[in-house]
Amino acid sequence: MSAFIQQLPALIGVVIGALGSYVVVVRGDRVRFRREQAARWEERRLAVYSDYARSVKKAVTVAYRVAAERGIGTHPHPLTLDVAQPLLAEANDERDPSGEALIMLGSVVVVEKARAWVTTVMDMERFLREGGRDQEAWQALLERQRAGREGYYAAVREDLGLPPGHSARWPIREAEPVPPVPSQR
Repeated sequence: MSAFIQQLPALIGVVIGALGSYVVVVRGDRVRFRREQAARWEERRLAVYSDYARSVKKAVTVAYRVAAERGIGTHPHPLTLDVAQPLLAEANDERDPSGEALIMLGSVVVVEKARAWVTTVMDMERFLREGGRDQEAWQALLERQRAGREGYYAAVREDLGLPPGHSARWPIREAEPVPPVPSQR
C-alpha cells in the first residue's frame, strides 16, 4: 500500500496533465471552429453584397442606355424604352431574390444604404417610363444614384472590415472626334 501512496502524486499529475491537454485541445478546436465559421459567413455576406450590387447596376446601365436614346445621357449604346422594358423587368426580377438574401444576411446599415440606392434607381426608371427628357432632372437623379452606390459600397466595406475603397467617380470625357482616314491612291 505504501508503494501506491508513493506513486499517487505522480498518478494525479498524469491525470491532471491529461485533463489539461484535453481542455486545451477542445478550447482550441472551438476557437478554430468559430473563426472558420465567421470567415464562411463573411465570404457569404460578400457574395450577397456583390450579387445585390450587380443586380442594381444592371438596371442602372439599362436606364443609362434609355437616357442616351433620349439625348440626356452619354451611353454609347442607346436603347428605346420599348426595347429596354424587358431588360428592366429582368433586372428587377434578379434584384428581388438578391434583395431578400441581403435582408437576411446584411447588416442593418448595409440594408438601409441598399434601400436608399435602389429607391433612387427606381426613381430613374420611373422618370424614363414617364417620358422624362429634362437634362437637369436626369443629372440630379444620376448624382443621387452615384451617391447611393457610394454609400452602399462604403457600408459594405465597413461591415466586412475592409479599408476604404475608390469612390468610382471619375470624369467622363466627351467622345473625341475620329480623325479622317487618309485616302489611299
